[in-house]
Amino acid sequence: MTAPDFLDPRLTEQRNPRTERIDVAATLEIVDLINAEDAMVPAAVRAVRAEIARAIDLVVEALRQGGRLVYVGAGTSGRLGVLDASECPPTFGTPPEMVVGVIAGGYAALVKSSEGAEDDVNAGMAAMDQARVAARDFVLGIAASGTTPFVRAALTRAQTIGAVTGLLSCSDPPKILAETCDVLILPKVGPEVLTGSTRMKAGTATKLVLNTLSTGAMIRLGRAYGNLMVDLMAVSDKLRDRGERIVMEVGGVDRPAARRAIAAAAGSVKLAIVMVKQGVGKDEAGRLLEQAGGFVRRAVGDPPPVTDVIR
Repeated sequence: MTAPDFLDPRLTEQRNPRTERIDVAATLEIVDLINAEDAMVPAAVRAVRAEIARAIDLVVEALRQGGRLVYVGAGTSGRLGVLDASECPPTFGTPPEMVVGVIAGGYAALVKSSEGAEDDVNAGMAAMDQARVAARDFVLGIAASGTTPFVRAALTRAQTIGAVTGLLSCSDPPKILAETCDVLILPKVGPEVLTGSTRMKAGTATKLVLNTLSTGAMIRLGRAYGNLMVDLMAVSDKLRDRGERIVMEVGGVDRPAARRAIAAAAGSVKLAIVMVKQGVGKDEAGRLLEQAGGFVRRAVGDPPPVTDVIR
């Protein structure tokens, strides 16, 4: 017996039997139903931990070779990719071109729905050329359903160029992508609370994976000292305060001394740490860091242990 025509084989498009009466549920029941579904997401992400680790290694390899991490997606998937890319410079001090987000419909699609753009195959291929994708880049397609034409075409074009490619999806992708991508990350979160609304569980899973991917890669590249963001860009009062507190904690100095060190280091918290810990000037601190491959721990030793949190 064949399945009815209205049944979609994609996991993200199937109906969820646990929420089929959500439209007659009380408000608190709606909250509980959504929360119960959300609770399944971390386990689905953990189930693909090996694939995420593989992707991190591919990103690190690409970045060490002077390549980039390029996210490409449509709709919610595209927005999440652009979001993750845009947060790398302030968090890790990376140049904006190191991690790039490409979204179907262009940047206007970030603030206004442009769902039809996901069907434009030619635009998907052209987007890779416009982004100047090269063989040394790692291109990660993000498509909750695994079938988005814009993303499929972009990945095909990237592969033709010679780039390393991956796919992040919450449903099984077409055979051609499964066979040609270098890594597949498939957190199976199951049917959504509202059928096909992949901004929900699939979106949450995507955010978790992208957080882990970019953060893991930057840690592997030496852009953290212990669990401290030593490569942050102090472009706001909050970040300037955080940078000063980091230097105070790891260098054992007061705030004025930390502030002076950061100023002498031209705003670099990482350089300031080495200067304070080793008692050297900016140039020598830079030499020590370069010798250590950019890793603060290798240049100055272990960071101090975590102190008790003030409650």
